[in-house]
Amino acid sequence: MDLIKYTQEHKLFRKRVKDFVKKEITPNIEQWEKEKIVPTAFWQMMGKEGLLCTTLPSEYGGADHDLLYSVILMEECAKTNQSGLGVFMHSDVFVPYIFAFGSDDIKKKYLPGCASGEIITALAMTEPDVGSDLASMGTTAVDDGDEVIINGAKIFISNGINCGIVVVAARNPEIENPYGAISLYIVEDGTPGFEKGNKLNKLGMHSQDTAELFFTNCRIPKKNTLGAKGAGFKMMMEKLQQERLFTALWAVSKAEYILEQVMEIYRKNSGAGKSIPKSQSNQFAIVEMATDVKLGRTFLDKLIVEHIAKKNIVDQTSMAKFWATEMIRRLTNKSLDICGEAATLESCPMARHWRDIRSWSIFAGTNEIMRTIVSKSMGL
Repeated sequence: MDLIKYTQEHKLFRKRVKDFVKKEITPNIEQWEKEKIVPTAFWQMMGKEGLLCTTLPSEYGGADHDLLYSVILMEECAKTNQSGLGVFMHSDVFVPYIFAFGSDDIKKKYLPGCASGEIITALAMTEPDVGSDLASMGTTAVDDGDEVIINGAKIFISNGINCGIVVVAARNPEIENPYGAISLYIVEDGTPGFEKGNKLNKLGMHSQDTAELFFTNCRIPKKNTLGAKGAGFKMMMEKLQQERLFTALWAVSKAEYILEQVMEIYRKNSGAGKSIPKSQSNQFAIVEMATDVKLGRTFLDKLIVEHIAKKNIVDQTSMAKFWATEMIRRLTNKSLDICGEAATLESCPMARHWRDIRSWSIFAGTNEIMRTIVSKSMGL
């Protein structure tokens, strides 16, 4: 029995996304990987096609769809030889902060541009030398009349080069309690004191524009504060459930695609006189990979249904995030072994997949943090 009940409208949307991926994404992947960025014009094309921020209400430029449309878009975009198109981070991780916590003025000002692709978003939490401990962040925000002055640096910021606005986490240095000192602010590109560093030269995900961001006496209007002052840590914790769910979904969807590819490579190239031995060990490895993928899909579909029903599944999404990102690492390692020497060539898709997925265990909180969250809930 299928856990997710897709309607005919959902199925038509999936067909439309498949066609878009085939026509507009696949032919451009190699150029994006070479340039290490997806051009802003492509984001605007996605907005024009109604493929950005699909869950936003129509009054803010969205299609007012349910979350399954985002799930479908994630799944179909994952079925490509790239992992750098940061659409789900924009639509389903970053923009929800603005929609959930922004004032009416903020939502009216920014959300239509987010849906059209005119505004690309980023979320600036991670800092140099701080890692996953958000309570230890050094970026400060000090009130000065009707303005806030931000100072600090952020690193590994997805969409960091392309972003038109960035949601910045910063702390009030006068408050001792680190969990009550953090607030979230919107900073526009071009604001004096806000500078973008160079694109980071990463191991994988080359088409994802990832950068350092610098704030030096950066003044923004106080009205650009998201939610209540000092509630930033609580807001980040609230939104991490969806971020971790989508990270796990990303991993499972990509694993399904890699499995299809390695099976095709094995069928074409195994046997006497061919490059891959038609051996029981290879066959068993593929069966184990397929089993992992099936288990991951069943678990993820269950969590998607529960998340849409607004259930508190922080523990389960933390489990899914660390399990799925480690599962796909096992899968890509096995895929390299099966493909043999061919996997060392850039012409083999497994080489890129292996690089791309290596950092996924760090996204949305490291897998060690995921285990810590679950262990505490278990009273360990």
